[in-house]
Amino acid sequence: MRSSGFVRDGFSAVGEAFEKNFEEGLELGACFAVVIDGETVVDIRGGFSDKVKETPWTEDTLACIYSSGKAVLSFLMARAVSDGLLDYDAPVAQYWSDFAAEGKEDITVAQMLSHQAGLCGFPEEMSPETWLDWDAICAKLAVMAPLWEPGTANGYHPQTVGFMAGELLRRVTGKSVGQHIEGYEASDGLQIFCGMRADQMARAAYMPKPPKAPDLGTINEFKQAAFLKPWSAPAKVAREDWMAAELPASNMHADARSLAKIVHPFANSGNWTDGDPCLSREAIDAALAERIRGDDLVLPFHLSWAAGLMRNINRHFGPNENAFGHAGFGGSCIVVDPENNLTAAYVMNKMSPSLVGDPRAVRLLDAVYTCL
Repeated sequence: MRSSGFVRDGFSAVGEAFEKNFEEGLELGACFAVVIDGETVVDIRGGFSDKVKETPWTEDTLACIYSSGKAVLSFLMARAVSDGLLDYDAPVAQYWSDFAAEGKEDITVAQMLSHQAGLCGFPEEMSPETWLDWDAICAKLAVMAPLWEPGTANGYHPQTVGFMAGELLRRVTGKSVGQHIEGYEASDGLQIFCGMRADQMARAAYMPKPPKAPDLGTINEFKQAAFLKPWSAPAKVAREDWMAAELPASNMHADARSLAKIVHPFANSGNWTDGDPCLSREAIDAALAERIRGDDLVLPFHLSWAAGLMRNINRHFGPNENAFGHAGFGGSCIVVDPENNLTAAYVMNKMSPSLVGDPRAVRLLDAVYTCL
């Protein structure tokens, strides 16, 4: 496999690690990017975007990043906080009054983003197609009783956190998550989409399912609601309908270069890659502060959560335990390392059963740190 793109001097080990993933048969198609101090030092891609290996993976190829999109969502929320539109410590109900029902009046924005709200999924049966109806899902969340006492434990919200965060953004800005991201496409050329047009769908890579289901550990009622009910995700809906819908926590499509750039202000003192200011120091500190730490009720890990990003206590996002990140179903990930002014993103289409810490991404990230 011959990769394309570029690797700056001093980062050849990253290119070698990328090609090794292909040589070992771990990849179909993939891309990887690293930004340090505002400069893109790695932007490589290789393999194929289709099932029969006829269509090369190019700089225009997009792939679904599943839950890695939560890192993008975390950035959008931090931007709203920096602009004075949201407060992490304010109740969600301050911006969304109906959300106060069933004892949810004190759940803060930060608690919601750090998976403490107790709304990890819907226990009662519904049509999987309901996930494509934004207003219907938000109405269900507003009247839902938490499955555990909010603020007492973290339990991963695979789908619902995207609707709660997205609804707050809509209420304070008048724009949906997809519309916010479109602004970055127009102004900065970033290729990230939440809710796709037909021409964008045509660029999306084929993504073969993993050979086995992820290991969720011992099953409980929270994991059932979050992942295992027939309606826990928009299963069996038409692919085009799913891609056209906005599911901010699970169906963003992107390339690695754009993902590494959009979260770079977290690591670059609040500045874009061109140096323009974006996030206040106060917003960054609040976004990255630990909000809760403990055994997750849904994922089989002991986790430390910031306001939407995982803190790297398990070193799933490279060797620096002071970094942050988020992973997506199948193997993708986004990494934020303020200590090294570094962000990185890995996107692929050959899906593995890894929930977080996919070995392909870990190899790439380890190679990055040997070059610093």
